[in-house]
Amino acid sequence: MTASSPLPGRFGLIAALGSGALLGGALWFQHGMGLAPCELCHWQRYPHAVAVVAGLGAAFFARHARAFALILVLIAIMALVTTAVIALYHVGVEYRFWPGPQSCSGNLPHGLSVEQLKRYLLGARLVRCDEVPWAMWGLSMAAWNAILSAFVALATGLGLKTAISDHR
Repeated sequence: MTASSPLPGRFGLIAALGSGALLGGALWFQHGMGLAPCELCHWQRYPHAVAVVAGLGAAFFARHARAFALILVLIAIMALVTTAVIALYHVGVEYRFWPGPQSCSGNLPHGLSVEQLKRYLLGARLVRCDEVPWAMWGLSMAAWNAILSAFVALATGLGLKTAISDHR
């Protein structure tokens, strides 16, 4: 997009590229490095997909329906904030500040019969949400997702707000 492009389109593209890069990074860790995602990792990916689609939609529709493009940018920003919040929850699970979902944090339910316990263990997911498979500078992938998603959301939102107020 050029400097003459409509504002919502430019900032929609920033949100789409930011989320796309984070989603691409997650897929690279999964398929390139062989780090299988846990359930909470998957939960963090869905809002990124929404942000990519909404941001690209804003870039595409910016010249034709400015209000619609602006709404799409706001959806992209909210998706980025949502994934940051899910990632913060995941970080809390990793550091055992609170329990994670039963399906991936390894807490066995109480009061099961031997047969129920056997079925539970055989059906349990192998990827745990409360373990850190990779970290950089002491921060897990979930922590990096929270930081970077919040940064892209903030940069997109503040940039859009400043550009709109300067444009008036």
